[in-house]
Amino acid sequence: MHEFSQARILIVDDREENRYVVKRMLDSAGYLCEEADRGDLALNIARTIPDLVILDVNLPDMSGYEVCRTLKADPYTASIMVLQVSASFISNDDRVKALEAGADAYITQPFDRMVLVATVRALLRLRTAETHSRKASQQWQTTFDSLSEGVAVINEDGCLTRWNNAFQTICGIEVDLESGQDAQLLLNSLIGTSEPLVKNETRFNGDFNIGKRTVQLSVNRTDGKMSTGEKVLILADITDRKLAEHALRTAERMSATGKLANAIAHEINNPLEALTNLIYLARSSGSIETALPLLESAARELDRIARITKQSLSFHRDTDKPIKINLEELLTEVVSLMGRSAAVHRVRVQLQTRSVESIYGFPGQLAQVFSNLVRNATEVSAPGSDVIIRISAIHRAGRRGNRVTIHDRGAGIPEEIRRNIFDPFFTTKELRGSGLGLWVSKSLIARHQGTIRFRSCKQAGRSGTTFEVFLPAYGTTTEPAS
Repeated sequence: MHEFSQARILIVDDREENRYVVKRMLDSAGYLCEEADRGDLALNIARTIPDLVILDVNLPDMSGYEVCRTLKADPYTASIMVLQVSASFISNDDRVKALEAGADAYITQPFDRMVLVATVRALLRLRTAETHSRKASQQWQTTFDSLSEGVAVINEDGCLTRWNNAFQTICGIEVDLESGQDAQLLLNSLIGTSEPLVKNETRFNGDFNIGKRTVQLSVNRTDGKMSTGEKVLILADITDRKLAEHALRTAERMSATGKLANAIAHEINNPLEALTNLIYLARSSGSIETALPLLESAARELDRIARITKQSLSFHRDTDKPIKINLEELLTEVVSLMGRSAAVHRVRVQLQTRSVESIYGFPGQLAQVFSNLVRNATEVSAPGSDVIIRISAIHRAGRRGNRVTIHDRGAGIPEEIRRNIFDPFFTTKELRGSGLGLWVSKSLIARHQGTIRFRSCKQAGRSGTTFEVFLPAYGTTTEPAS
């Protein structure tokens, strides 16, 4: 079976003998042929979209040049391949005139059968390639416009060249987008910043507010090189995701606070009982000399209660802006608050400190992170074992900072679930856990420009897990986002 054997070819010539010869040549090659002897008839048949028109220049009602020009000017018939032929117009000027009128090829009569068939096959291959390309382009455009993220293409001069429907929606219907518009100026007007978000960046990512919505902006070079080139700008509306994450973090924080309530109640109950007894003895004493030592002891118990209350409030209520933090003092408070919970599990919590750098952040958030890690460690540790917390100043990736490790001697984390440890709602505690603790902890540490990771071993006699948190030192990084 011949290639393109079912292709339809329209032969347009006012001479019947010429049409007959051409038809015979193409019939033998397996093509389906139709005929027309005038230009107007050819234009009517062309509305049925044949694959190829073999068009003579000299027609009785109009020239072949005009027929070709009409076909190519009509979007409906523009894709039809046109082979212009002539026995009398054979000069180079005639060939140029035909090609400028829109013809895809030009050959002169008389022509050899092999040359004609080879030319027809070449034009049909070209038509097939154009059809596939046009179909792929239409599919791409449909996919492009169906994306929920706003996507725009920026040329090497930093100007918009095309964008999808979602990009217009996120920017706002009232924003007039035009091809050739400066993308930097557009983003500056939307986000209200003069930072160079597009130019001279290989990659850029950031969250910004457009009106009441939160938008994640990313810019990527299409060639991935440092040289100037096209870029793809993506705007994703993450308002709902941000609200959901905030709700989850708040829920986890409230849950963590609730877990501390029992320990705090026990911590306060002991000095409260002592305070009650001391005041009773002071009131029952017969002299001031006897009552004064008792009242001094009562004052110390009151200071202890006030310290516990302050620790509890600092955990639940945080500052609006990042502040300078002494990490050793913060962890000392965490260990103090977690002491009762650890004692219930018959586990000792030890804090070991080397040199410590001051950090910059939100003490309530960090207290939440370390309380969660220490609580997890005490819950999985074997009775009689120790949970060791170490703080040390280190350099990592060119930044000074503090490394905090929380090590337990539990059974270790199974290999098959380690990749899911920081996923939201993943928990091994069944109904006793929300599955949000480590996910929230990771996001809070990232907010402080830090990192959190772990290593674990299940080997008998060496089992245990160590979580490591790195926090950059005060003055070595930008302020955490508030």
